[in-house]
This record gives sequence, C-alpha cells and structure tokens, in this order.
Amino acid sequence: MSYFQAIVIGLLQGVTELFPVSSLGHSILVPAWLGGSWAVLARQSATQTSEGSPYLAFIVALHVATAIALLIYYREDWIRIIRGYLQLARTRRIETSAQRLGVLLIVATIPVGITGLALEHTFRTVFAKPLPAAIFLTVNGAILLAGERLRRRSDVLALARQEDDAVAEPGHRQLGTLDYREAGVIGMFQTFALLAGISRSGITLVGGLLRGLDHEDAAHFGFLLATPVIFAAGVLKLPDLFGPAGDHIHGQVIVGAIVAGLAAYGAVAFLSRYFVRRTLTPFAIYCLAAGAISIIRFA
Repeated sequence: MSYFQAIVIGLLQGVTELFPVSSLGHSILVPAWLGGSWAVLARQSATQTSEGSPYLAFIVALHVATAIALLIYYREDWIRIIRGYLQLARTRRIETSAQRLGVLLIVATIPVGITGLALEHTFRTVFAKPLPAAIFLTVNGAILLAGERLRRRSDVLALARQEDDAVAEPGHRQLGTLDYREAGVIGMFQTFALLAGISRSGITLVGGLLRGLDHEDAAHFGFLLATPVIFAAGVLKLPDLFGPAGDHIHGQVIVGAIVAGLAAYGAVAFLSRYFVRRTLTPFAIYCLAAGAISIIRFA
C-alpha cells in the first residue's frame, strides 16, 4: 500500500462512514473501479484468510480514527452521558435526561453488538465483493428514499391529528421521548450495516425518522450510537496491526488514520448542520445511481 493510497482511502472512509452512503461499500467499489493494485487491496478483505489482510488491518485503524473524531465532536454529550452512568451506578435510578439517553444508547447497541460478533466474518467474506456491494448500495438508496416518503406521510397524518403531547412540531418527536423498545428497534436497523453497501448512519437515521424523530434528532442519535459501535469494532481488531498484517504499513496507517479522522470530523460537522433543514433524498439518488452503474459494471 502506497502513501497515496492510504490518503485516498482514509479520506474516503472518513467521509462515507458518516454520510449515509456506506463506507464499507465504497471501500470495496472504489478500488474495484480503479482496478490494478487498488482492486487487489479490496479483494484481500473478502477472503477466508482476510484476518491477516493488511488492507483489513488498515481499515480497522481508520474506523478507530473515525470513532475518535466522533468522540471529540460530541465530547460535551459524552461527558454528560458518562457522568450520568456514574450517577446511575450509585443511585440505580434514572433521574436525568443524560442518564436516560445513556441507557437508550446501551439498549440500541446490544443488537448490533451481538450480530456483529456472530456474523461479521461471514458477511464480510460472502458479501464484501463488488457485485453484492453494488446491489446493497442500490438497496441502501431505496431504503433512504422509502424512509423519506414514509416520514412525509406520517407528517401529513400528524397534521390531521395534532393531539400527541410528544410532538414538538407537526409529526416530530423529541429525542427524549423514545422508549427503550424503540431504541432497540433502531439498534436492530443498524445490524443491516454489516452488509457492504448498507450505510450505518443512513439506516439508523431512517429508523429514527420512522419513530417520529426529525432529521436533526435522528442524525444526532445515530452519530452517538455509531460511536461505541465503530470504536469497539476497531479496538477488537486493532491488535492485528501489531502482527504480520501490520508489517511495513505502520507509516501508511498513521497517515491514513489522521486523514480519516479529520475527514470524519468535517463530515459530522457538515451533516449536523445539513440535517437541520434538509433530507436524505440527495443521498438516496446518489446511491441508486452509483449502485445501478456498478451493478452493470460488475455483473
């Protein structure tokens, strides 16, 4: 792996991990489109012996950098949440909104944690190839588009009723009104992101929209939820970097991780503002178009 490849893949990972367009799908499709040594890198992560793949070890480091960027951006939220956990351990009663949000995040993390430990290797070796990634990227676009349409339909119904005390504006709930079962449902949505082409941030954002949250709160909850999941997945596999898989690429790992972290911070800052007034539709159109073109290319 060259330093140029490390910079390009780091930039790609940092942006697409948080944009609702699937970082895993792009980490497979972009090298496949470029061909040559790029395609060889991507193929390494989809083999039965990929645990020793330098490319997979490199991607793991980029995930950790992305999670650190999210921790830094939402540091005030995480300070409140961690304080809430400490208070909850003493009192064993949920008394603050920070404590409740912390418990919601734990509940929502459980499904993807269990599924990831059980099926991550299988999903990666079976589906982490250009054609399946292209198909699932197209499916991702359809999910985003369907989520927007269902959300608009619920807005129309809410305007007709206007009787739910949890409504902040027509059709929109406050994040604090989610119950634990609903958090678990959103967490279940996140498990689909184990499929290359399905976006973690996109699928959880759609899950939040379907539970009545607006785009801003759904994105906020989704980014907070993604932080421990991305970080845990990276840390579990980080030791691979200190084995044979990490030989001769430590410099590239550092450069790529720095680029990924900076790109992720910029991406979350942009998206936090973007979702105040805008929707998932542009990302849905992109995924549908890019996925369809890639299906034609790799079929």
